[in-house]
Amino acid sequence: MRNLSMLTDFYQLTMANGYYLEGRADREAIFDVFFRQNKGMNYAVVAGLEQAVDYLLNLNFTEDDIDYLRDQKCFDEGFLDYLRKFKFTGDVTAVKEGTVAFPMEPLLTVKAPLAQAQIVETALLTIINHQTLIASKAARVKTAAGNTSVLEFGLRRAQGPDAGIYGTRATIIGGCDATSNVYAAKEFGIPASGTHSHSWVMSFENELTAFREYARLYPNNCMLLVDTFDTIKSGVPNAITVFNELKAKGLSPTGIRLDSGDLAYLSKLSRKMLDNAGFPDVKICVSSDLDEYLIQSLITQGAKIDIWGVGTKLITSYDMPALGGVYKMAAIEENGALVPKIKISDNLIKITNPGYKSVYRIYDKESNKAIADLIGLRGEVFDTEKLTIFHPVETWKETTLTNFYVKELHSEIIRRGKLVYDLPKFSDICKFAKEERETFWEEYKRLEYPQEYKVDLSKELFDLKTEMLKNFRLN
Repeated sequence: MRNLSMLTDFYQLTMANGYYLEGRADREAIFDVFFRQNKGMNYAVVAGLEQAVDYLLNLNFTEDDIDYLRDQKCFDEGFLDYLRKFKFTGDVTAVKEGTVAFPMEPLLTVKAPLAQAQIVETALLTIINHQTLIASKAARVKTAAGNTSVLEFGLRRAQGPDAGIYGTRATIIGGCDATSNVYAAKEFGIPASGTHSHSWVMSFENELTAFREYARLYPNNCMLLVDTFDTIKSGVPNAITVFNELKAKGLSPTGIRLDSGDLAYLSKLSRKMLDNAGFPDVKICVSSDLDEYLIQSLITQGAKIDIWGVGTKLITSYDMPALGGVYKMAAIEENGALVPKIKISDNLIKITNPGYKSVYRIYDKESNKAIADLIGLRGEVFDTEKLTIFHPVETWKETTLTNFYVKELHSEIIRRGKLVYDLPKFSDICKFAKEERETFWEEYKRLEYPQEYKVDLSKELFDLKTEMLKNFRLN
C-alpha cells in the first residue's frame, strides 16, 4: 500500500504541533468514527477496515515529508523530529467489515496518544466513509434486485482510479455478484464480467456479422448487445439466428443485453421472442443508468430481467454523495485517568455520546433476527433474562425484552500498534456481509419508509450523558 502518512488535513498537523509544544502529545485519548442520520439511507454496511488497518500499520513520515512541512514555516523543529520517528502505537477496536450499522454507532474506535489519534483522523474518515457509503448503496441495489444478479459496471464513471478500485471492492461487500473492473477483480479475487459494447457491432459491416464473429470467438460465453440499431427488428432476431447456429453445434448461448429504451417493454418482448425461438434459458441483462428505485420499478412492471448491470448511480452513490461520517473525541487522560468528553450543540444530532464505548446487538432467540442495538460503555454486562431498553430521547418509549441474546459487535483489531486481528479473506468478508443482512427483517431494509430500527443507549451510558449535560447547564 502507498504511504498515506501525509493524507491528512493541515489543521490536524497544526493541532498535533500544538499538543507537542504544550506537552500533551502523549496524553491518551479516545476517538470514535460514526455517522449521523443520513437522509435516504437508514442503515449502512461497514467497509474499508482492511485498508484502514494497512494505513495505521504503515504510518511513517519520510525525509521528503519533513522537508515539505519545514518549508511551511509553521512547525517546531522538535515536532518535526517527533514526526520523523512517528509510528502508530495505539489501540483500535471496530465492527467487522460487512456489519450492518446505524447512525451514532461507533464503527471504529481509536485509543492512542493524543497527537497520534489526531493525525490519523482524516485518512480513517476518507477510507471508512467512502467504502461504507458505496457498500451501503450496493446493499440497497441488491435488496431491490432480490434473487437476480447484480453486476458492477461503474469504473469509467467513478471519481478517479482509487474511487473505482475501492468502490468496486465495497460494492461486492454490499452484495454485487461480479464487476467489469479488471484491476479490482484481480486485486481482490472478484469475479470479472463483460462481453462487448456497441463499438464492436459498429466496427463490422452489419450487425449479424458482428454477432457471428463474437460467437465464433466466445462460443461458451456468448452474450450479445442487441440495441445498437433496433432491438426488436434487428438485434434480437439476429441474436436468435446466431443462437440457432450455436445450438446446431451443441453449444448453449448465454444471453442478450439491453442498454437503452423502455427496458420493461423491451425485456418482456425479447423474452417472448427468445422463448418462442426455443431459448427459455437465455438470460436477459440490462444496463442504462440503473439504481435501486428503477430496478424496483421495473420488477413491479413485470420486466423479464435476469441480470442488472449497475454503473454510475452505484459507484458514485448518485443520490447521496457522502456518508457524513465523523471522528469525535470521547475521552481524554487527565491526572492519569480517562475522563469522558462530550460535544454539545443546539443541534440534537450533533451532541456526542461520551466515554469508551462499544455496540451491543440484541437478537431474538427464536428467529435469530436482530431486534435492537445498544450503544454502551466498554465492558458493560447486561441481564440476559430480562432487559428493558428505552428511546434515548423520547425516554417514555420503552420495551422489556425476554428470550433474547446479546452480542458485542466490536473486535480488538490493533493493540499497542500491533495487529492482533486475523484479517479475513475477501470472500469471507462478503459471505459474512450477506449473512449479516439476512439477520434483519425486510421491514428494516425496504427502500422507502422503512421501519425504524431501535438504537438505544445503555442505562449506564444514558446516565453518564445526562449527568454531563446537566453539569454543563449548571456551569
